Amino acid sequence: MDKKNRIVVTGGTGRFGKVLQKHTGENYFFPSKKELDILNLTSVLKYLKKKKPKYLIHTAGLSRPMHLHEKNIRESIQLNIIGTANVVTVCSKLNIKIIYFSSSYVYPGLKGNYKETDPLLPSNNYSWSKLGGECAVQMYKNSLILRVSMTEKPFVHKSAFVNMISNFIFHKEFITIFKKIINKKGIINIGGKSQSVFNFAKKYNKKVKKSFLRNQSNFIVPLNSSMNLKKLHQIIRK
Repeated sequence: MDKKNRIVVTGGTGRFGKVLQKHTGENYFFPSKKELDILNLTSVLKYLKKKKPKYLIHTAGLSRPMHLHEKNIRESIQLNIIGTANVVTVCSKLNIKIIYFSSSYVYPGLKGNYKETDPLLPSNNYSWSKLGGECAVQMYKNSLILRVSMTEKPFVHKSAFVNMISNFIFHKEFITIFKKIINKKGIINIGGKSQSVFNFAKKYNKKVKKSFLRNQSNFIVPLNSSMNLKKLHQIIRK
């Protein structure tokens, strides 16, 4: 095994992590929480010193259901902001490149077609927690932030929103893209065709039913978080 290309992945038991494990080789490492606890700086440092990876893919954190971030702010802050800051701290110390999985939800979600350089304005605690993680990553230049819009296959819900626009792609599709961008730095929007969640889901499940997103005053989901993918397409074409 080429030690220079070792890759450590946090969050290997998550939805994306499980898919990634099926499509990677022996140079990938998926530590358990016991082996690498992102809330414990000593744990992170000990594991990364031992493995000496070139890259760290950071997917660990609290994600869905998103209302958990409203009900348990402490856990959201701990896992998505403080945990990410700990990982960045150690990566900067050991000169390991960090690849951070953020979300399209960090954009305002009003007009869509957001570029990487557009202003950010999260609409709920989940997206604020992802942006909080981004802040730590931005301070470390040997990093790549991926604002991703992806979901598991098959589409798990019986209904899908007609009035919510996104760039959904499936986890497996993303893995093909990821191999082409792993050596890039900065920020890249990652996703597929801009369309309603219903149209995306119906392509793979003809029985999916229509539903409409009705935001509650205490929890808001962006209606149009679609992203401009010009930068991604330029990289892939090269």
